[in-house]
Amino acid sequence: MRVALDTNVLAYAEGVNGIGRRDVALDLVRRLPQETTVIPVQVLGELFNVLVRKAGRSRSDARDALLSWSDTFAIVETSSKVMLSAIDLAADHHFGIWDAVILSAASNASCRLLLSEDLQADFTWGGVTIIDPFASPRHVLLDALLGGAPSP
Repeated sequence: MRVALDTNVLAYAEGVNGIGRRDVALDLVRRLPQETTVIPVQVLGELFNVLVRKAGRSRSDARDALLSWSDTFAIVETSSKVMLSAIDLAADHHFGIWDAVILSAASNASCRLLLSEDLQADFTWGGVTIIDPFASPRHVLLDALLGGAPSP
């Protein structure tokens, strides 16, 4: 099962919003199968801004973090097809355009899940279901992806 990550998952893994959230996010990303997990390129841009503006990191440190994530998981591009689908998604379902780009990119990459705390949980579009990876109890699809291991 292919899965895409939203910005907040990586931001939390980087320590934004505290150690407790960081530990949960790091446990999650370490357990995700690298070969079937992707990061939409839009997420990298958003993460850069979060790390520089909110976390106060230098641009160089933020770049290093993004390079590390891109070495860990495949990056999926924002093509014209993805953007045009995102525009429809934003218009038809009232998503912000950049959130729609992330969901559209996940769909274009044949993902089954988009892990996000910020988007509409349990919304399905283009074959992708958005789930909150920090919700308790853990969503059945995420549980299946992680092999049914209990959440921390």
